[in-house]
Amino acid sequence: MTTSSPTPQRSPSSPPAAPTVPAAPGPPAGLLRFNAAADADALTTLHAVCASRAWAKRVLAGRPYPRTGELLTASDDALARLTADDLAEAMAGHPPIGRPTPGDATSAREQSGMATAGDRVTADMLALNDAYQRRFGHVFLICATGLTGEQLRDALRARLGNPPEREREIVRTELRGINRIRLTRLAAPPATVSTHILDTSAGRPAPGVTVTLAARAQDTGDWTALGGGTTDADGRCTGLPELPPDTAEARLTFRTGDHLAGRTPGGRAFFPEATIVFAPAPGEHHHLPLLLNPFGYSVYRGS
Repeated sequence: MTTSSPTPQRSPSSPPAAPTVPAAPGPPAGLLRFNAAADADALTTLHAVCASRAWAKRVLAGRPYPRTGELLTASDDALARLTADDLAEAMAGHPPIGRPTPGDATSAREQSGMATAGDRVTADMLALNDAYQRRFGHVFLICATGLTGEQLRDALRARLGNPPEREREIVRTELRGINRIRLTRLAAPPATVSTHILDTSAGRPAPGVTVTLAARAQDTGDWTALGGGTTDADGRCTGLPELPPDTAEARLTFRTGDHLAGRTPGGRAFFPEATIVFAPAPGEHHHLPLLLNPFGYSVYRGS
């Protein structure tokens, strides 16, 4: 004889059980850091996004932001309230297209379309920028991310004929796009890096190899050492530091000499060091395995 437990009965006065609702994802790591930062530090961060002090104060006042979308909406609202003087202050923080300020990694990245522009386009931009500033009294502002040098030049040429009132509102719209891109990057989780080494000559992992990670904010800037680790028995190195938000390029350096010394005639490694430079994407994880042998190595982006 089998018995079964009676089904629990809900009394008429008790409310029905609430359905299970998946928990909403929390703020991304970058936004958490921004929410938790001291006011002075958060203002410095916001001024790097937009030079308008009025905009920065209004966005700061809205912390904490539960989602990136709320941060972007606050930015749009603050921008819509800027006076002409506030807009002028915001524009003053942007260098001319094609002439990013030395050390300004953000503008250099956003204007990267000019880096591959030919001499003719570069010369046109220089002349058109000067004409624009004489006409309107401020820098030509455009959300340059993803645009080629030719597209930037053509947009500048087309806007030269606008009346000042029309151009001011276009500037406000372009600034909205720039701020949104920069804030989204700020709020994103950090880019991360891991690696492992396979010694293809031995058919097994390479343990005990020292790995260091460095980053720089510009393609031609100085490298900043971030930290490192040593490959484990499986050839893996997973404890590498997060990349800074402004990273343009990252560098992995593998000290392979000791591992390869015993596999090279004369006992001296042909490749005492292997260096890999790559361009990380914000918020993504980058796993870069190294395939190593005494006289060659290769690398690829894994998962």
